[in-house]
Amino acid sequence: MNLLLLTPEQHLGNDRWLLSDRQANHVLKVLKLIEGDQVRAGIFQGGMGIAHIESINNNRIEVLFKVEHQSPSPLGLSVLLALPRPKMLKRILIDATSLGIKQIVLINSWKVDKSYWQTPNLKADLLHEKMLLGLEQARDTTLPTLTLAPRFRPFVEDELDGWAGNSQRILAHPGNYPAMPHSLTGPVTLAIGPEGGWTDYEIEMLGKQGFQCHSFGSRILRVETALPALVGRLMQLP
Repeated sequence: MNLLLLTPEQHLGNDRWLLSDRQANHVLKVLKLIEGDQVRAGIFQGGMGIAHIESINNNRIEVLFKVEHQSPSPLGLSVLLALPRPKMLKRILIDATSLGIKQIVLINSWKVDKSYWQTPNLKADLLHEKMLLGLEQARDTTLPTLTLAPRFRPFVEDELDGWAGNSQRILAHPGNYPAMPHSLTGPVTLAIGPEGGWTDYEIEMLGKQGFQCHSFGSRILRVETALPALVGRLMQLP
């Protein structure tokens, strides 16, 4: 936890805020702070600054905090991601959020096991929790917009173009394709398939929406490895 992410429910009035039990435990047992110490904090979907520990009463901690600056600039990258295995999904959402990605679509693919869409890990509160961990890790306050698209064709035909907007559209796929571009500065939408890759039909459908295939070498990577590697290749982190 590199940032105390404060929510409106924690506001006590004026500049006073009450830490959650989890935040208080971290302050006391991990950071080992005492009254008068300082720690970085931010308001969920708002600005950031320094929180001053005003009082500690057992596990109840009140801090003084006011916004001093805005959260980091978002990464100019949106990700269209074939739904990964449930256990992998949790790590990927944390990583994607910490990298500054602000638009994510989890989409179906022919090679995605149907059972993945039935997992409890897709519950909204659990997805929200993982993205909050990514914000705390990266010292950010702005949550990504996460969309679930369990039907591939309707989303690609009816919604993808508007969602991707005026961006360069790149489809990561192994094969005899141009090398993945690098150091891009404009908005980019990146499509990452399942570990077995997109099917020919899916590539064709995405191609009709302006996506162009690019290769990232001959190695077949796990999605959790491919995502940060591709982001580092395509763009410079803000």
